[in-house]
Amino acid sequence: MHTHTQTGAHHGEQRKGAPPPAPPSERVIAVTTKPDDTVNLEKARQYGRVSEDGHVFVIVDGEEYAVGQLPGASEEEALSYFARKFENVEAQVALLESRLANNAPAADLQKGITSIGAQIGVRNMVGDYSGLQKRLISLAEQIAELGEKQQQARTENRERALAVREEIVAEAEQIAGQDPDQIHWKNSHSRMNELFEAWKKAQREIHLAKSVEDELWKRFRAARTTFDRNRRAHFSQLDDRNARIKRAKEELIARAEELSTSTDWSETSRVYGDLMRAWKQVPRGHRREDDKLWARFRAAQDVFFNARNEAEAAQDAVYAENLKVKEALLEEARALLPVEDIEAAKASFEKILDRWDAAGRVPRNDLRRVDGELRRIQDEINGAEEAKWKRNDPAKAARANSLLAQIEDSLAELEAELAAAEKGGDSKKIAKAKEALEARRAWAATLQGFGN
Repeated sequence: MHTHTQTGAHHGEQRKGAPPPAPPSERVIAVTTKPDDTVNLEKARQYGRVSEDGHVFVIVDGEEYAVGQLPGASEEEALSYFARKFENVEAQVALLESRLANNAPAADLQKGITSIGAQIGVRNMVGDYSGLQKRLISLAEQIAELGEKQQQARTENRERALAVREEIVAEAEQIAGQDPDQIHWKNSHSRMNELFEAWKKAQREIHLAKSVEDELWKRFRAARTTFDRNRRAHFSQLDDRNARIKRAKEELIARAEELSTSTDWSETSRVYGDLMRAWKQVPRGHRREDDKLWARFRAAQDVFFNARNEAEAAQDAVYAENLKVKEALLEEARALLPVEDIEAAKASFEKILDRWDAAGRVPRNDLRRVDGELRRIQDEINGAEEAKWKRNDPAKAARANSLLAQIEDSLAELEAELAAAEKGGDSKKIAKAKEALEARRAWAATLQGFGN
């Protein structure tokens, strides 16, 4: 182990060939005297030398500068020590160049180059100071260019961030400004939450000037506050409305449940119809609650109508025998058609009606059919009687005979007109006269039928 004495000699304090001056102060540093195999000694000897008494000099642009002394160390050991220091600085420069290539922040790179500049400003190492200085100058220029680009990018990013932030605020204000009676609250609430998350994300990514940030945030917060206040008011009103709807429907449900055990089938069915119409007039409330209320209302009705259907089904079973009787009576009634003897048909039909009424009720599903068939037969009998009366009406016959006499008188006149037209040879008059004569003859024939 040897000690190394480093002097403060630099900036031309020691010329080549001159004896090393005695330094005003010395600092003893313990170093390992074994040469570092990783140091390029051949390159180091191009930029430095070691005197016989152990002083080490660096050569910069043809001039020597004393960098320090390693008493008792070999030439290789002394040169390796100071060359290693220079290589460490070169490694720092290489790292800066790599960071520059990777677009590191220019401000950080500038700090690094300032630190390295301070280190090489003191000639206390052995190496290519000129080459390293050129690298530093090139680095400084590139860092300056990078700084300008990064500044421009920051400016553009802030402008984009400002635009994004303003878009968020504008949309929030648009949502808050909607008509409370027209707004879709679920979608708008979801979108307002998305805008808030977008605001936080934008704020994390790029900070704007505090005054700008505060003003935009004030607007955004005001929009959210307005929206939330309107939303709470809307749902408060909606809750009140739903409560009124629920009370109205629960009253209808209570009435329906009260009637569910009634056996007054006809009257209760009518009342249930009224309740159903009243239910439809009540607006729909909250969907889930409304569905539950409807289920209760329907359940009460089902109890009644199921009981009514069971009772009617039991009655239908009893009325099945009555249906057989009425089916047989229909066969008797059909045999009266077509009507030939009106009085006999009427007498037979009256007897059938008496037996029909005595037979009693039939099942509901057959009631309309059998009653309709009986009515059709009755209508045919009545129709035959009416037709006979029309044919034998004396007043009608007298009117027909009077009119017939008038028509027969006019026939002679029309025949004379036709003869004159034929004599004159006017085809239009002939055709018109024939048409009028034929129509009058047809009318006469019809009236003759009424008179018979």
